[in-house]
Amino acid sequence: MDTDNEIKKFDCSRGCTVERDDEGSLHCTYRQGCCKLEVYDWLPGVAQEQYKDYFEVRFKNTRKGIYVNRSGQTIKTGDMVIVETANGHDLGIVTLEGPMVARQMSCRKIDPQTTEFKRIYRKAKMFDLEKWQEAIAREHETMIRARQIAEELGLDMKIGDVEFQGDGTKAIFYYIADGRVDFRQLIKVFADEFRIRIEMKQIGARQEAGLIGGLGVCGRELCCSNYISTFQSISTTAARCQDLSLNPQKLAGQCGKLKCCLNYETASYIDAQSRIPKVTAPLEFQDGQAFLMKTDILKETMYFSYDPNSFANLFALPAADVKDIIRMNRNGEKPESLKSEPDVVAPEFVSAVGDDSITRFDETRKKRKKRSGKQGKGGARQPRPSKSERQS
Repeated sequence: MDTDNEIKKFDCSRGCTVERDDEGSLHCTYRQGCCKLEVYDWLPGVAQEQYKDYFEVRFKNTRKGIYVNRSGQTIKTGDMVIVETANGHDLGIVTLEGPMVARQMSCRKIDPQTTEFKRIYRKAKMFDLEKWQEAIAREHETMIRARQIAEELGLDMKIGDVEFQGDGTKAIFYYIADGRVDFRQLIKVFADEFRIRIEMKQIGARQEAGLIGGLGVCGRELCCSNYISTFQSISTTAARCQDLSLNPQKLAGQCGKLKCCLNYETASYIDAQSRIPKVTAPLEFQDGQAFLMKTDILKETMYFSYDPNSFANLFALPAADVKDIIRMNRNGEKPESLKSEPDVVAPEFVSAVGDDSITRFDETRKKRKKRSGKQGKGGARQPRPSKSERQS
């Protein structure tokens, strides 16, 4: 086994790798692909004078902020820096610089003229990194003990995560609670137990999923962990207008709430539904009644059948034509027949690489079966033995 892999640790909650060299020195390297709420810098090397001293600094999971550099040191993306806090100092990683910081401030509605930014003191030294790693090593143990204390006090809350400050003198306890929690006694117990300053921060179930991270049923990283910073209210109306099955197990995400992606295409479905007529009765034709069986909302196509109990013979009609037929029926007119429309052809299965139908192997199997058969000398095929010869 490679010894480098044994000593290198991947801290995906902070987006860095931690390793020691042969002399025992600690090295922390920024890993861009590990960051939650990562912002891709598509303007690398572009300078903008009014924002040259502003940097985005990230900490654990989704916590990050904009800081100003007045130290005179040259700071770039990937540097470990010591930043100002209300009490003491913290250690973070610079993840953005240049014009992209201005775009981030605009997205967060931060006015650089009126906002008082906290400062970047200096680059982190070896002593700072050692102390930072010691504080990180205490986080998991502290979280487990904090959950036990909250349960002993009978508080209806859940400690979701614990984040230590870079100097190890303060910790942020992220908790989830349905109602108001009186945790004054809890803070006293925490302070006596852990000997640090305590900050309690309430988060929601969606924010907790963003802190923890993971993969969704789509196979991609959770949206709340990837890029969503402000959460909108989601209701079952978004699922109804998209004609989705109201199955809580399918509509709920890993946080137990409705999936954020239900809102992504809702506007497109609402716009398409505004052009689809509401069919409350079967359409009248000269050869009988046609019943609405299903509707393709995005294609604005409606499928009708003469048999209301069968999906075998469906006829597709554009929504605009259905409006005209409904208007004709109201005036007492009946179109000639729906069967004059072309039959609906079921789409064949096509894979992502452009394969043919899923039954494409059946024909090959038949051909092989025809060719199978033992041949004698000279290429002549041996006659198949009769049933009596096979039994003997």
